[in-house]
Amino acid sequence: MTGRRRGDKGAAVVDFVLVMLLLVPLVLGILQLALVLHVRNTLASAAGEGARFAAVAGSSPELGEAKAREQVRAALGPRFARGIDVAPASVGGAAGYRARIVADVPVLGIAGRLVTVTVTGHAVAEQQ
Repeated sequence: MTGRRRGDKGAAVVDFVLVMLLLVPLVLGILQLALVLHVRNTLASAAGEGARFAAVAGSSPELGEAKAREQVRAALGPRFARGIDVAPASVGGAAGYRARIVADVPVLGIAGRLVTVTVTGHAVAEQQ
């Protein structure tokens, strides 16, 4: 008697399904984490750039906001560029600007669900 017993037929399919039940959610979770981290890092960079642009002598918060919006639109798309605000703020006791960006990131595999990401960037105002 070489080979398999009669009861082993189809066991590989069952094993495959059981392993995939664990593996698919794990891979989707890693992809979701990568997506959220990419969006967060890109927004943080755009917020810092917007604050720095507003802090340049002769600039304004409106120009800083426009710069941040341009950065977000170029990197991620226009739907992520909705909640952008640049305003004067104290940065370590010095006059400066704070840029705040709020964006909703879609959750993979769940229709209609969103993860809200909020980032800020700060810059000390340049003196004339």
